[in-house]
Amino acid sequence: MSAEKYDATPTTPVLSDLSRRVFLERLARYGTAFATVPAAMHALGMISEEACAAMGLPKEVEFYEKLPNRKTKCHTCPTECEREPGKESECRTHNNKNGVLYTYAFNNPCILKTDPIEKLPQYHFMPGTTTLSIATGGCNMRCLYCQNWEQSQSPPEKLKTFPFDGAQAKEMALHKKIPTFAYTYTDPVVFFEYIKDLVKHTRPSGIRHVAASAAFMQEKPLLQLCQNLDSITVTLKGFSEEFYRKICGDRPLKPVLESLVTIKKSGIWLEIVNLVIPSYNDNMKNIKEMCKWIVQNLGSEVPLHFARFSPEYKMKNLPSTPIPTLEKAKEIAQAMGIKFVYLSNVAPHIGNNTYCPSCKNLLIERLAFQILQNRMTQGRCPRCGSKIPGIWDNAKK
Repeated sequence: MSAEKYDATPTTPVLSDLSRRVFLERLARYGTAFATVPAAMHALGMISEEACAAMGLPKEVEFYEKLPNRKTKCHTCPTECEREPGKESECRTHNNKNGVLYTYAFNNPCILKTDPIEKLPQYHFMPGTTTLSIATGGCNMRCLYCQNWEQSQSPPEKLKTFPFDGAQAKEMALHKKIPTFAYTYTDPVVFFEYIKDLVKHTRPSGIRHVAASAAFMQEKPLLQLCQNLDSITVTLKGFSEEFYRKICGDRPLKPVLESLVTIKKSGIWLEIVNLVIPSYNDNMKNIKEMCKWIVQNLGSEVPLHFARFSPEYKMKNLPSTPIPTLEKAKEIAQAMGIKFVYLSNVAPHIGNNTYCPSCKNLLIERLAFQILQNRMTQGRCPRCGSKIPGIWDNAKK
């Protein structure tokens, strides 16, 4: 096929006569597999991926393989969806179009709002600052208690979305003086390619990037995601295969534990949240085993948040988690050696606060997501001088 030529208008292709002829021949042969002619042009190699993105078209998935008979197999998450042409993946964001796997979660968030960083939750990352929270439709989990199920269990094209590309993201962040982008509400695993593009456009301007994720992801894409993030909160939903199979959509626990080790080794800041659900994962023996695993595999300084469950989605028949249950879990975690243990979705409560593990001095006092006072000095306890692990200002690590 002859090379493309472009006029002065960005992303507008001018095809040679040979290109037109070849395109029409191939479109006649394959065209019914595509939703639009421009999508077909990209799949046939006639316009670039950058041009596709500018036209608002889907982007090719980065981690997948092409199988015989135009089937595809995704390698972004451990589900490894294998799909025939025209079939949608389990995460509801990927679709096989004539043997090419595309993501439809690109430049089209369904959630775009400002939040306190503490909402992620992140308590050791630039406390008191604001994030621009971004989410697209879709998720590779099926949690029965999902608070954002209307977005996570819907494909992007079925939701009200906003056009928001890398250039717009950079402009907004600088104009609004937002120091951090947060990928949350739905799992960033399913809009991995979109995150990379946003980071590419905004990181040179000093914008930080954080995420909240179930970490149900393959190692290679996870390592790339870590390279594009400064911090991540992992929702370790339970500590048994039975819980993950029964409550999270028949997903295994083992890949999540492997992801946690990978994230820790990557060097980005890590915090963990465990939503405690009455009668499902509130067994104190199981919580003790989880805390022991965290200390042995991730260290004692990784902050652990025990979050209070509220009835939602397909688990509305359960009560909210009793506060004494959360307090007992916190006691166990501290006894197992975890230095920073918090209670989330409970306020006011001293479990919201950060204390020096050496001298027990109150360092950061919180009321839910609001910082009431921050006594730390350059990341240290002002009383004993102990260094508190975390990222405490906007200076690069």
